[in-house]
Amino acid sequence: MKLDDDDFTLLGLPLRFAQDRALIDTRWRELQAQVHPDRFAADGAASQRVAMQWAVRVNVAYQRMKDPLKRAAYLCELKGAAINAESNTAMPSGFLVQQMEWREALDDAAALSDVEALADAVTKHRELAFAKLQATLDQQGDIHSAAQQVRALMFVERFADDVDQRLEALGQ
Repeated sequence: MKLDDDDFTLLGLPLRFAQDRALIDTRWRELQAQVHPDRFAADGAASQRVAMQWAVRVNVAYQRMKDPLKRAAYLCELKGAAINAESNTAMPSGFLVQQMEWREALDDAAALSDVEALADAVTKHRELAFAKLQATLDQQGDIHSAAQQVRALMFVERFADDVDQRLEALGQ
């Protein structure tokens, strides 16, 4: 293991989007057991600092690998298609129309049932989008299309958070 290994190599995972969450968790626990600074308490400050670097590196990799959206963005970037979500907001027009319709529906939702219906629609959309993203990355290998899909999913995730906040405000 090297500190500059990519997250997939570090955690011993195949370089693909589809991953087994239980395996990610297991590999994280195994690595944390190996590199935890407490294991190096008797070895002095220098060893503990190195162990801390490793523990942080393993945690960063774990956080990225366990989250499908972060994992997809990372995979795109590893393969040369930077997400650049802050500066690259180009989206298909159909997606933009969908976003505007959802925003209007959330603004107009007066009853809990309206917001719940919107939450269900967003959940279904997200599930389909992740399935399409998996096919784009793992079967087609179209990294540039995948990067665009990741940017779109980032918008969907933010909107889903807004819907969840609205549900909480309505007492759900």
